[in-house]
Amino acid sequence: MTTIDGVETTLGALDAEVLLVVNVASKCGLTPQYEGLEAVHRKYADQGFAVCGFPANDFLGQEPGSEDEIADFCRSTYDVTFPMFSKITVVGDGRHTLYSALIEQQPEAAGEPEKQRERLHGFNIETTDPPEVLWNFEKFLIGRDGSAVARFAPNCKVDRDEVIAAIEAALAG
Repeated sequence: MTTIDGVETTLGALDAEVLLVVNVASKCGLTPQYEGLEAVHRKYADQGFAVCGFPANDFLGQEPGSEDEIADFCRSTYDVTFPMFSKITVVGDGRHTLYSALIEQQPEAAGEPEKQRERLHGFNIETTDPPEVLWNFEKFLIGRDGSAVARFAPNCKVDRDEVIAAIEAALAG
């Protein structure tokens, strides 16, 4: 994969053993989740944890900017220090292989995805069918062994007890 700054890398090259992979967007109603993602990244970084942001323009074009624009927005608006990667596709035929693997390992999301689906339908927005990623800010927790150990719906904020418990369990394991 490629970092948002254009450097070829792998997730294994990160200085972290437990990762929270999140498809992000700068112009979404859920964009304020960047604040919580940054807070949890900073809280657990010294224990081998990192949030990894993957911008995706798959949902109503809510990540239209270039990598430079996205990086500037994240740094200036939310003081994001966690690793950010270049824009990818997380749904459909062009889905990045990382997301194909994550979805295969964790086909169901915790955190009330149906509430998010209903909310989107209330705005006359069509949604993907499970097990596809539902919307921006869906979260996959990758454990020390490199496998996806949990998945959380877009509306499940990272500071919820169930997310924190999963992160702490992955760090302990």
